[in-house]
Amino acid sequence: MKLKVCGMKDSENIAELVAVQPDFMGLIFHEKSPRNVDYNLSVKLPDGIKKVGVFVNETEGFILDRIERFDIKYVQLHGTESPHFCGRVKKLNRKIIKAFNIHEDFDFNQLKNYEPNCDYFLFDAFGEKAGGNGVVFNWELLNNYKGNTPFFLSGGIKLESAQKLKQVSHPQFVGVDINSGFELAPGVKNIATIKAFKDELLSK
Repeated sequence: MKLKVCGMKDSENIAELVAVQPDFMGLIFHEKSPRNVDYNLSVKLPDGIKKVGVFVNETEGFILDRIERFDIKYVQLHGTESPHFCGRVKKLNRKIIKAFNIHEDFDFNQLKNYEPNCDYFLFDAFGEKAGGNGVVFNWELLNNYKGNTPFFLSGGIKLESAQKLKQVSHPQFVGVDINSGFELAPGVKNIATIKAFKDELLSK
């Protein structure tokens, strides 16, 4: 089970998170988000932690600039980006995570067109904002996903969610994405709580 910690923006907090060794760490590049990353932020991670840049309906030029500035290996597209746009970004020689906001009427069949250009999907809750709404969607809806692309589960996950997450048995479920449920303030995470969550998630 992979752990992705998203919405980091403080250098000291990031350095503390490194000790927990998540598999992925997300930086949000979206001005409307309280977790938007300052362009001058210095982010150094060991090779074992993959750096993810999160974008919402941005231009290819904007994404390329942040890729080069922050040495981003994974691009998470968290808006209404098309399958074609995902393919264009993938040609920048980066891995693609495409996020979708899941609700009762969500059509999982639309994901077939995304599969060729996406390395992972991320299933988040539907809310007013693109992400970070802090709400949980009905995980039984995951049974409607019949595709082959592995996915992360996101949306309203907290420390007490670990046991329920261990009961999700979908064959393509490979990781958990956490954010607002582990914050002391927007963009500043409670590292001790994240460690406790990881330990619980990975325990038998």
